[in-house]
Amino acid sequence: MIIKEYGWDEHFNRELQKIDNDTLLPLLPARVLADYGQMLRVITDKGELLVNRPISNIQLAVGDWIALEQSTNPESYSIYTAFPRKTKFSRAAAGMEVKEQIVAANVDTVFILQSLNRDFNMKRLERYLISTWESGATPVVVLTKSDCCDDVAEKMAEAYNTAPGVDIYSISCITQEGIDDIRKYLIPGKTVALLGSSGVGKSTLVNTLVGKEILKTQEIREDDNRGRHTTTHRELFLLPGGGLILDTPGMRSLSLWEADTGMEMMFGDIEELINLCRFHDCTHQSEPGCAVIKALESGELEQKRWNSWQKLQKELNHLEAKKEGKQRQIEKQWGKQIAKLQKELYKGRHR
Repeated sequence: MIIKEYGWDEHFNRELQKIDNDTLLPLLPARVLADYGQMLRVITDKGELLVNRPISNIQLAVGDWIALEQSTNPESYSIYTAFPRKTKFSRAAAGMEVKEQIVAANVDTVFILQSLNRDFNMKRLERYLISTWESGATPVVVLTKSDCCDDVAEKMAEAYNTAPGVDIYSISCITQEGIDDIRKYLIPGKTVALLGSSGVGKSTLVNTLVGKEILKTQEIREDDNRGRHTTTHRELFLLPGGGLILDTPGMRSLSLWEADTGMEMMFGDIEELINLCRFHDCTHQSEPGCAVIKALESGELEQKRWNSWQKLQKELNHLEAKKEGKQRQIEKQWGKQIAKLQKELYKGRHR
């Protein structure tokens, strides 16, 4: 089966059987390889196909497993349904609308890429770690362009301090340093997603791992040592030795969507301190018996770490308020529609 190479396993086979039990249609399982907007490129046991994005509330992403049904044209297929995801990396979509944007689905490992020459930002790394843990995938920090950095050891230590317990590697696609170290995650049937800002070297790393140039890259600019971003859509690639790699466009910002598990993994020590405060509604400013203030004064808790938690918590509280506001708006609209329908039904009965 071709799809086994792309991650099809017993878990998804059981899901297919559940769907089969609910319908008499002959269904063809497929995985989304690339997203072109209104069209999706998918892989099936019949090879690659192009299918239309369904006009429904199903939000599909690269990495998703879907079931196809044959359309009226024997040569074409349409999407019948999507399988429940094992993992889901998402963020709050840019813009005013309160909306979740799914970046990658059914990913086993996330390579969080940061460049050692310029794009080295621990606040950004915290966000990627939180989102990865929330997704259900395993984070691995990959520090790229080590050949452009004179203090690799120092920056590695800083990354270890930000991401304790997470595997961290420094690599160079020019000198090949560290490339063999990260190949161990590229296991047949398993999916690794590359996530990071524009210009950190995601496309270059894909080309290096594949062994040939399948993605366009641009040279580092001499004036500021920044690579220029070239990936314009998400795409899933099958590697020669097995394993799958999902390349994504660079993200200028990563706004958290859900972060309960991620915040607990990233800031579990702070949440433990908060539970030790004398008052359950402690603001951690001047209250007696505040475990957070005590930890800050003793040096047990770093001020910058506490500042990060406060900033992220404020952002999440704001997002939650926006979600609740949107839900109230939806309920209000539904209420108006139901009231209108009831009024029409009443008029119809009393004519």
